[in-house]
Amino acid sequence: MAVRVVVACGSGVATSQTVASKVNRMLKEKGVDATVEAVDLKSVDRYIDGSAAYITIVKNTKEYPIPVINGIAFLTGVGKDKEFEKLLKAIEDYKVR
Repeated sequence: MAVRVVVACGSGVATSQTVASKVNRMLKEKGVDATVEAVDLKSVDRYIDGSAAYITIVKNTKEYPIPVINGIAFLTGVGKDKEFEKLLKAIEDYKVR
């Protein structure tokens, strides 16, 4: 079964979809079995349970029980590799739970 990663921006449409497709492609290239779902900010809490990581596009002030990844890095490319490594680790950690 694929591991779920959730991505959220304000509306759950443009930015989160862009990041979700980029991350999906990067994971596929690495051979990682994971599903990246774009949702709107108001829906995040419903998706956190059962997800390996949360990629946020907006400034996050809330604490979550899963790793929170900086989604801006995937949009700008700045720090993308570091954030992707954090995501890969979160997925691995989730699998061994």
